[in-house]
Amino acid sequence: MLKSVSILENSIRLTLKELKVNKLRTALSLTGVAFGIFCIIGVLTTVSSLEKNIQNEVKSLGSNTIYIDKWDYSGGPNRPSWKFRSRPVMKIQEASMIRNRSELSESVTYLMQTVASISHKDDVLENTTVYCINEEQIKIQPIQFETGRYFSSAEFNSGTNNCIIGYTNAEDLFGSAERALGKQIDVKGKKITIIGVIKKEGKSFIGWDYDKCIMINNKFAASLFDPESANPILIVKGKPNITTDALYQELKGIMRQIRRLSPTQEDNFSLNTVEAFSKAISDSFITIDIVGSIIGGISLIVGMFGIANIMFVTVKERTPVIGLKKAVGAKSAAIMFEFLLEATLLCLLGGAIGLIFVYALTLILSGPLDFPVFLSGSMVLSTVFICLAVGVLAGIIPASRAAKMDPVKAIRSH
Repeated sequence: MLKSVSILENSIRLTLKELKVNKLRTALSLTGVAFGIFCIIGVLTTVSSLEKNIQNEVKSLGSNTIYIDKWDYSGGPNRPSWKFRSRPVMKIQEASMIRNRSELSESVTYLMQTVASISHKDDVLENTTVYCINEEQIKIQPIQFETGRYFSSAEFNSGTNNCIIGYTNAEDLFGSAERALGKQIDVKGKKITIIGVIKKEGKSFIGWDYDKCIMINNKFAASLFDPESANPILIVKGKPNITTDALYQELKGIMRQIRRLSPTQEDNFSLNTVEAFSKAISDSFITIDIVGSIIGGISLIVGMFGIANIMFVTVKERTPVIGLKKAVGAKSAAIMFEFLLEATLLCLLGGAIGLIFVYALTLILSGPLDFPVFLSGSMVLSTVFICLAVGVLAGIIPASRAAKMDPVKAIRSH
């Protein structure tokens, strides 16, 4: 045990000495490993964080929720756009029919989404997202308010010209969320009173763009927008403990009845589940992970050859020392362990530098670019295991050559 500790201490001491003596050579070799680790862990960390952020936003679309639309969200070559473009759009009456016929649904909402210019005095915001909603929308997609409130039942029934505005839009038009409450904005020539400001949520990759939106009730929206051009959809949330598959099958039957489709006619609507959307995203990120790992792996292999080159040079420079050690009784296994340990320590040092670069990347993306990136503990452990593996592979041949040296020839080589 004490002998192993002594060998370890000597190896670390010799490694540090080599780092100091051959600074340029060491720096070039460590750069290769550091760059390889940065590529692999940087790509995996960024992609993993991106997937996590997108999956969180997918979950925000609603659990056990199905989106009924003319479009199939999964896309693909077997789903040409022309096929879906000719389908009829969702109608507000269909929401009522589903609500009356479905036994598994908890909430049904009719949602239209379009864009319009909104203004207050001389300030104009172009291409603002407009959500046209009904009373049950908040049950499916919860909304947190910075100030103000949601529409009342009376406001939905009467179709009053009130609206809810996103936090960013409120700041752009009025300077602050509090000042926006009770003010009026112009949309398509009509005055609309702000009754609520949605709490700031940050950038969104998919799903609801609440920060830069306004919400109005469907009855009032009918006087502003044509449903054919406002991409209307039906959103159905299942009751607790009802599986998505059971809800899917029930809704499919109900929609075919509503559309009066014969058994031989194909569906002229699509049922898009949040779970299927989430799975499609996960599947797509598998390919990205593989491609990123291959690119990073190539960089790491280059770094591995750099470490191997250092070890070959080190073995050659220490040949007389190796001969002396073997002459006084050092075993081949101890010599081999010494050089393998040195190669591994070099790789771990390069990996640590690579992790510093990755951490800097997370700060850059999470800060000015407002993209949350997480360097997880599993990624750090992966780096350690990768460096250990690369160190062994890079040092195995030089270490074997050192271990097999004849002590007499090695001493005379000086």
